[in-house]
Order: sequence, then structure tokens, then C-alpha cells
Amino acid sequence: MTQRGPKATAERNRTLDLASALVRGAVAAGLGLGSLTVLVMVVWISSPYPDSGPGGVLRAAAGVWLLAHGAGLVRPDTLSGVPAPVSVVPLLLVLGPVWLAHRAARDAAEPEEGRPGPSRAGAFCAVTAGYLLVVAGAAACARGGPLRPDPDTLVFPVALVVAGAAAAGVWTAAGRPFGPLPSWSPLVLQEATARTLFRDRAEAACRSAAAGVTVLLGGGALLVAVALGRNAGAAQDAFLGLAGDWSGRFAVLLLAASLVPNAALWGAAYGLGPGFALGTGATATPLGLDGTPAVPRFPLLAAVPDQGPGSLLNGAALAVPVAAALAVAWFTARRAAPADAPRAQAWSTRETVRVALLAALGCAAGTALLTAVAGGPLGTGALREFGPVWWLAGPAALVWTAGIGVPAALLLRLWRLRTQGWAWRRDVPEADVPPATATATARAAATATARAAAAATAVEAEAGGKAEVAAEAVVGRRRRWWAPWRGRGGASGAAGDAARGGGAAAPAASSVPAPGTAPDAAPDAPVGAVGPGTGRGDAGFEPYDFLPTDPWHENDFREARWASLKRGSGGLMADFATDPGDPADRADPADSAFPTGPAGPTGPAGPAGPADPAGPADCAAGRPAPDPDRPGPTP
Repeated sequence: MTQRGPKATAERNRTLDLASALVRGAVAAGLGLGSLTVLVMVVWISSPYPDSGPGGVLRAAAGVWLLAHGAGLVRPDTLSGVPAPVSVVPLLLVLGPVWLAHRAARDAAEPEEGRPGPSRAGAFCAVTAGYLLVVAGAAACARGGPLRPDPDTLVFPVALVVAGAAAAGVWTAAGRPFGPLPSWSPLVLQEATARTLFRDRAEAACRSAAAGVTVLLGGGALLVAVALGRNAGAAQDAFLGLAGDWSGRFAVLLLAASLVPNAALWGAAYGLGPGFALGTGATATPLGLDGTPAVPRFPLLAAVPDQGPGSLLNGAALAVPVAAALAVAWFTARRAAPADAPRAQAWSTRETVRVALLAALGCAAGTALLTAVAGGPLGTGALREFGPVWWLAGPAALVWTAGIGVPAALLLRLWRLRTQGWAWRRDVPEADVPPATATATARAAATATARAAAAATAVEAEAGGKAEVAAEAVVGRRRRWWAPWRGRGGASGAAGDAARGGGAAAPAASSVPAPGTAPDAAPDAPVGAVGPGTGRGDAGFEPYDFLPTDPWHENDFREARWASLKRGSGGLMADFATDPGDPADRADPADSAFPTGPAGPTGPAGPAGPADPAGPADCAAGRPAPDPDRPGPTP
């Protein structure tokens, strides 16, 4: 009677998870409202002349919190008796509520240890519902306060902002996937997002657009800072004139700090060209300030340019959209021609243009959205229009970023592809090398191996007194004074593939050619023979002035040097077997460093194996003897 079935347990867990997500949304909204209420209460307590009681402060705090979500407020107490709208949203206050809603949805969508979490749709709906319940309570509380919320704005944009933050949190908990789209979306978009190429291009366009918007914001903030520095006296007079006590000045300072992102967007709109409105009869652009502005007395508004035509210094603001367009081009070119990929993986011209245009479109959309919330009415009459016009700032950003960003992206792509010493000169993994490049690399390696073998044979002939063999191996080349030092590592890499275009097949692993024979020569060719693939008459032949560095400290070379010293010591040195399992080593420890055969230079014939061409000259040169049980090296 007390045992629960698995189905009942799963349903109970799902219900508890949804209830927990609902509570998370409500707690996130309560944290945002509570923190802002504490700040407003501190300002009210410190004020020497409060004009309302604690109830009015709580209602004012609820109204400001709704304003941070994008809700429009109405101020009923005016001198004219006509309620005045307040719709300019301090963008710095938006960060707190959006982050709290995002974090609540992310934590609700992540599964807990030992139990599965709720579905993504369930977590999103539960968190959004819990948050909006607190929004409804705050709107009811602020109805009788000095800042009353507009009921029409509670659905749009307040509910939309909360739902967007919650959806971003659920998406983050899922690992930020890009697709698949829901079943109700168009089939064309579903097929497009299923392609990896489309997702990569879309990600690159989004990153480039974000970079362009960021540069616009930074440039606008720089313009505002320069203008405030030039008009520092007017800004100081406005700050000191708004409040006479330190608590009032602290409140003005907090309000100015929360409006800094708005000022940066105003500066970006000014640099783009459309500018911003200072009332219904005035517009500030780089060309000048036309009309009579209706500017309230506020420190940040001291950065507004003076009336009249603009100067050369005002025209310097046009460098902001140019920098944003170059940022879009740079981030697009980095993905079009990456530095850590071979040249064959670079984007084509059409793909680069397409991604740059998409990035410009995204930058324009982001600019239009941000400028739309950066301004708004501050009252009635002349203050009905205040701030940048979004439907002008967005197209202006598109013209700047597309007109400059697309050609700049193409030029940067060409520069990254054609500059000497760029990434295309670096080594890349074999898996990323195209077939043609791999073939050319193998051909060059075979040529270098053949030349190394010829030089090694020359050194062997010099050590053993066989000048005629060296002359035959060098094939007419004059021997240089550094040949003994160059030839020490020749035997370690003397191997290669068959000759190009019909050369003889490479010898088997048990039949390794002599150190002076070319890789494409026949097995019974004389020492120093050079095949057609590496001869001087071959079109693909390229002389090399260097040889591979010989691995002096490898085990094979150590054993060869030890065996050579033991042989020359007359039996004074201890035995050192190169291969303890070799029968030849067990039979004759003195000759254990070399496999012997019927034609070997020392010792009796071994039990099996071909003729051993190695001799004292190999040991003197520091090269190991060929091992019949070891396969030949590959290029």
C-alpha cells in the first residue's frame, strides 16, 4: 500500500519540477523589485524634505521597476493638470531584471543530479508565469502612486522582455544549440538549419553584427564623453542646480548613471547621420542643430551641440560608423580566411559577400531595436518626441556597414590569402592537406631522400677509401668540404617511394637497398645508381642544399656507435647486443651489432637474410646497419 509505482513517481517529480520553476520565476522578480525598493527607500530616508510616506515610496519603487522592463509610466501631478507620459527607459536598470529572469530559467531547465529535469517548454512557461505574477502585483501596487504604469504596455513590451530573457536562459541550459527549428516553422528554414555550412555562416554573421553594434556603442559613448568634457561647466551647473542637499545630488547622480547607455546610443545615432530629436521642433545632426530645442536641465544634456551649422569637429563623428563597418569587415574576413586553416578551406567571394551583407543587416536591426528603447516622450507638447528615431537610425547603419563593410571584407580576405608569410606558409595536419598538396609534398620528400642517400654514399666511400664509388654516386657533382658532416644523417632517411611514371617497385621489407642506391633503383642495381625519378634530367628534380638533421641520440644510433667502438677496441669493451633475440647475436657476440649474410664483410654467414652491405665505414660515419626484419622507411 505504501509502495509507489514508477509512473506515479515520474509524474510527481515532473509536477514538483514545474512548481519549483514557478517559484524560481517569482523569486527572481522579487529579488529585482526588492533591491530597487531598498535603493529608493535609502534615498527617501536620507532626504530632509520627504513629500510622501512609506506607502508612496513603495509605489514609486514599483513604478520604477516596471519602467526598467519597458513599461510606460504616467505622471498625473503636473502644473497644467494634464497627465504627462514618461517612456524613456534607463537602459542600465534593464540589466538587473533581464539577468535575473535569464538565470532563473537556466537553473530551472538544468536537470538535477539523480533525477531528470523538466522539459524545456515546461521550464520556460513556469518561470515566465511566476515572474509575470509578481509583475501583475507590482502594477496593482503602483496604480495609486506618483508614477502609474500604462496598462497597455504591460503586455508589450514587459511580457515580451520577460519571455525573451526566460527563453535565452532555457537555450543556455540546453548548450546554446542552433537548430533544429520547431515543426511549425517553414520547411525551408528547417532544411537550412540542418546544414552545418549554414550554421557556420549564420554564426559568423551574428558575431560580426554584434561586433558592429558594440563599436557603435563605444563610439557613441566616446562622443558623449568628449562633448561633456568640452561643456564641463554647463554640466556642473545643471548638476548642482537640480538639488541643494547631498541626498538629492546622490539621486541625480544615480539617474544620470542609469541613463549613460541611452546617451551612448544617442551619440551613435548622431554619428550615423540621422541624429536625435530634442523636441518636436529641433534635430541635432553632424551638419548642425536646426530649430529651437526643448531641453530639460540635466547634466547629460549639456553634451548637446550648440545651435547653428556644424563644424569640422562635428563632422569627425562620422568616424564612428566607419569604425563599425571596418569591425564588421574584420570579423567577417577572419572567418572567411582563417589563419589556422589551409588555403583550400577559405570562403569564396560570393560567400564572403553574403555573410558580410547578413552581418550588416543584423547590425542595422540591433541598432534600430536599441535606439527605439533609448528614447521616447518625456511629456506633452514639445517633449512628445525625444531621442533618436529608430526607423532612420537602422537604415543608416545598414548603408554604412554594407557600403564600407562588404568591400573592406573582400580586400581583407585577399590580403590574408596573398600576403607572403601568412598562415598558408605554415604546416597543417595531413588530414587538412588537399590531395594535390600531399602528392607534391611526397614527391619533394622522395627527391630529398635520394640526394641524402647519394651524399651518405660519398661519405662512406671517403671513410673506406673507395673514391670511385663516391664519384659514381655523386653523379658528376663536385664534392664539397662539408660533405662529411652533412652525410652523417643520410642513411637514416635513405628511402623513398617508387619512381614517378613507371619506375621499378620499391623493395620488400627484407630486401633493403644499399645506402648509396636511389629509392627507385632496381634491387640489384650497383651502389650509387640513380633512378629516372630523381635524375638530373627529370623535370620535377629540385636540388637541395640541406639534409635532414640526424637523430644522434636515438637508440639505433647509440647501438651502432657502441658496436663500432667495441669492434675497434680489440675485445677490450664489453659485449652490447643490439637485438638479444637475434640468433646471430647469440652465436657471435662480437658481431652482434650487424646482421651477417653470405656476402657480409665480417663474421660467418648468418642463418638467413640477404647480403649485408654494411661495413666499418658505416660505423665510422655513425650510421646503423640495415635490419632485414625492419620494414623500410616511408617518406
